[in-house]
This record gives sequence, structure tokens and C-alpha cells, in this order.
Amino acid sequence: MSETTAVSTAFVLAGGGSLGAIEVGMLKALVARGVRADLLVGASVGAVNAAYFAGDPTPAGVGHLERVWRGLRRADVFPLPTIRTVLGLAAGRGHLLDPSPLRRLLERHLPYGRLEEARVPCHVLAADVLDGSPVVVSDGPAVEALLASTAIPGVFPPVGIGARHLVDGSLASATPVSVAAEMGARRIVVLATGLSCAARRPPSRAAEAALHALHLLAVRFLAADVVRIGARATLAVVPPLCPLATSSYDFTAAAALIDRAERTTLDWLDAGGLEAGSIPPQLGPHAHRTAA
Repeated sequence: MSETTAVSTAFVLAGGGSLGAIEVGMLKALVARGVRADLLVGASVGAVNAAYFAGDPTPAGVGHLERVWRGLRRADVFPLPTIRTVLGLAAGRGHLLDPSPLRRLLERHLPYGRLEEARVPCHVLAADVLDGSPVVVSDGPAVEALLASTAIPGVFPPVGIGARHLVDGSLASATPVSVAAEMGARRIVVLATGLSCAARRPPSRAAEAALHALHLLAVRFLAADVVRIGARATLAVVPPLCPLATSSYDFTAAAALIDRAERTTLDWLDAGGLEAGSIPPQLGPHAHRTAA
């Protein structure tokens, strides 16, 4: 990663599986209040949202992204394993699910073919599967970059870009926040999905367990980078939803998450959240549990 010309405002979008719907509500509120991004950095599902927004950073563009999310079903992203995939695992293939449905979804809705064609510069964070080092993809086929950044190890296959095999950006030894800081952003607005702090049961499926573990890791890395980089850059962290009971594997609550995140973000903006510079306590480990 190399430093580039300073930009005024970067939007950083973190991972979180189906909780990426929260970022859509946040984007709706930011656009409604006239907050503009000069640079976008995303990892995992945050990279998908960032790439869509970069193609049309207007209320109409966010509206299209919202309609996609409101119509999403789990099978559009995480199809059930078929007999063929189960046999493939038994034969030594290293992934559980077919990424073809996600590829078709991206190809159908993404408004451009190559990252450099986006209206706002968009940078996608992935991780090298061999050593976990961060790989920032800023040009080339957008769908391939997004498939790489969302390739949960063991769930989806790594994606070859150049000479490297890449997996989910949440595993990288850097976060989207540190990438934006290295690129010279003067103000970094962080859109984090937060934690399922009111969940009442552990994950029950293999793909759900892998996604949950990766999300916990990504939130921990992100929180640490927010503290570290906040000392040398202006950070504004949009407060995640809390309490939150929805699993990062559950797409049925997308509409409710979008609406709730839009309301809370508008309230935060109207209360001067962008200028306050405080780190929301919801970003750290915590829980709201009752007896099942």
C-alpha cells in the first residue's frame, strides 16, 4: 500500500455479513445530510457496499442499493451445499459453498465493470491466503475484487488476482481504517456494523460459525485501529446498532436494520456526531443477554 494525494473525506465500510444492511441505512443518512466521500475503502461485505456506492454516490444510487438489500435472501449469497459440494469436500476440495450465486448478484447490479470506472475512487481490501498480508485492489475487474474480499476461508474458494490467492479482507493484517489513513485521508468516517450483542444462541451451521468467528475478529481489529489511528487523523465512527440480536448470517431482518440504522445515524449527525470524534462504546466487546 502506498500513500497517495491527500483527500478530504474517506468512507470506510467494514465487514459483517448480512449486517451489511446497517451500512446501507448509514449511507442513506449521510447522503441525506450532504456528507460526501472523496474516497471509499471496504472489506468483505463493506467492500460490496462501497463498490455499489462508488458507482452512484447519490440518493438514487443508495436507493438502488437499498432495494437490492431488501430483496436479498440467504440463498443469494450462501446457497445450501449440494451433493456435489459435499462430495467435493470429501474428495479434498477446500471450500463448502459455490460462489456462483454471489457472482451473478454482483454482475447483475454493479453499475460498472472495472474499479477504476467508479465515480468515486474505491479500494477493496483482501488478504493473501498464505500469510494474511493485506492486498488493496484499486483497479481491474470489480467483481473479481469483491469475490476475493468476501471469500470466507473454508466457505468460498480463494480468488486468484495476479500471482496471489486472496480471501476475505477481514482477515488482513490491516483494516480499511488503516488503508484510508495511509492514503492520506484527512477525515475518516467509519461505517461499522457492530456486534450481535443480544444474540441468544451460538451459530448452528458451518458457514454461519465461520462467518460469525470472522466477524468477531474483524470488529476487534477495527476497534484497535480506530483507537490507534484516531491519534493522528480525524475519525468519526457512526455508532453501530445496539442492542442487536440479528445474526450476521440472517438476511430476513435487512429491511428493519436499514430503517433503524438510518434513524439512529440521522440523530447522530444532527447531534454533531461528525465533529465530536468520540469512539462509540458499542464497538467494543459487550453483551445484552437474557436467559433463553
